[in-house]
Amino acid sequence: MTITSPQAPCLAIFGTGSDVGKSIIVTGLCRFFANQGMRVAPYKAQNMSNNAGVTPDGLEMGRAQIVQAEAAGIPPHVDMNPILLKPTSEIGAQVVLLGQAVTNATAMDYHHKKEVLQAATVASLDRLRDEYELIIIEGAGSCAEVNLMPHDIVNFKTAESADAPVILVADIHRGGVFAQVVGTLACLPSNKRDRVAGFMVNRFRGDLDLFRDGVEWIEKETGKPGLGVVPWFDHFHIEAEDSVVIEQPRPVRVTQTKRPALAVIRLPHIANFTDFDPLADLEGVDLYYIERPQSLAMFKAVILPGSKNTRYDLDWLKETGWAKILIEYDKDNGCLLGICGGYQMMGRLVHDPSGLEGSPGSTKGLGLLPVVSTLKAPKTTTLTRFTLSDGTKGSGYEIHMGHTERLDGKPLATIVWQNGQPVARLDGCRLAGNATMGTYLHGLFDTPGVLDWWLTTIGLSGHRGKGAYGPRARDRHYDMLADHLATHCDMEKIEAL
Repeated sequence: MTITSPQAPCLAIFGTGSDVGKSIIVTGLCRFFANQGMRVAPYKAQNMSNNAGVTPDGLEMGRAQIVQAEAAGIPPHVDMNPILLKPTSEIGAQVVLLGQAVTNATAMDYHHKKEVLQAATVASLDRLRDEYELIIIEGAGSCAEVNLMPHDIVNFKTAESADAPVILVADIHRGGVFAQVVGTLACLPSNKRDRVAGFMVNRFRGDLDLFRDGVEWIEKETGKPGLGVVPWFDHFHIEAEDSVVIEQPRPVRVTQTKRPALAVIRLPHIANFTDFDPLADLEGVDLYYIERPQSLAMFKAVILPGSKNTRYDLDWLKETGWAKILIEYDKDNGCLLGICGGYQMMGRLVHDPSGLEGSPGSTKGLGLLPVVSTLKAPKTTTLTRFTLSDGTKGSGYEIHMGHTERLDGKPLATIVWQNGQPVARLDGCRLAGNATMGTYLHGLFDTPGVLDWWLTTIGLSGHRGKGAYGPRARDRHYDMLADHLATHCDMEKIEAL
């Protein structure tokens, strides 16, 4: 007779809206329970984000779940995020299923495939529940979008299939927290409302005692217990999931009396913006995301980031006037760095013969680097180690469609290892005596030596980070987040769930 172990219990963290802090709460709970000796894993059935990463087996998943797995002390696996949607337009996205890009689909096309996709998400959750002792489920957006609820496979369908109690997270910083909680519950049918075991209020500023009456009012109106009021924190850093945090940047005016400044062009389809977190951590240097065309003369360096729709964003640079400004900046000996899609845009041409990111065709690049890029399948997803021309060693990851041919200039790096295998291939392009360069390497600045090399190249040698990045710093910050939740949340009630 075979005795099967019961599947691990699950706890679901849903939100009253997008960017209310669900990912952070899940990250903190993963570390809290891991510190209690439990084998805990994160799970999000479907993630819509262009901020992705690569697993140890060379597959792609949302960076938020990679961060949560790291907080839990386990390697990331695509079962933790079986579906990743990477928006390529207002109505379309690339669909990454179990770590591999399978198709581009409009929202309507995607809805028609939901039953098949849901079966894949349920299978992933079952595998996690067989392997771990506790699963922390993250919802997506608002869990009470009444028009989307019949097709929603991320929130209550997941919670119901796992019989998971739900904690509802609201964001007091954006205002209207009473309406957020009461209104969300009012929009839910009774069976879903009954599954909500309590609520948390996130991003509180000020005297917590002054909000006790507010918590009691919500408890009285909803019949749900308050499980914590989480204060705003800035004494530790956790990676952000969504580019919401860099939306609507304003023009920047930097005078000669101010600190040296770096700029990242906020592209419409910006991807992997967390590449630049180490730059935001630099002592004595300011980092700005800028969207509206303006003079770049005051910036020590300007970065064209990754993009999920390279040709669209390249046309946007031209239509807005950014292309002319960037070309003039380069002529004036400005320091330009292109990463992934930004690297492709800096070349002479971007070909998309199969229409992977839109209509088939070719788009003229900015002509800042002597390279030509061709978008084609299969998608490259690698964990990568590399060596710069001066011998500096670093590590990062690659996520891109197609390849780039260098016609002149020198490579930026030699790739020596990818996905556990030694290799010897060249990456990137740099012109002799010029600080303008491009690369496919994400996470370029995560290695201190590489960051020092680039800062020296652009004339900012000697600047150092504040210590918020790197494996040891991240590990320390996960503990600080777990302690933060333990201090301000009713962990006994949460554990009892």
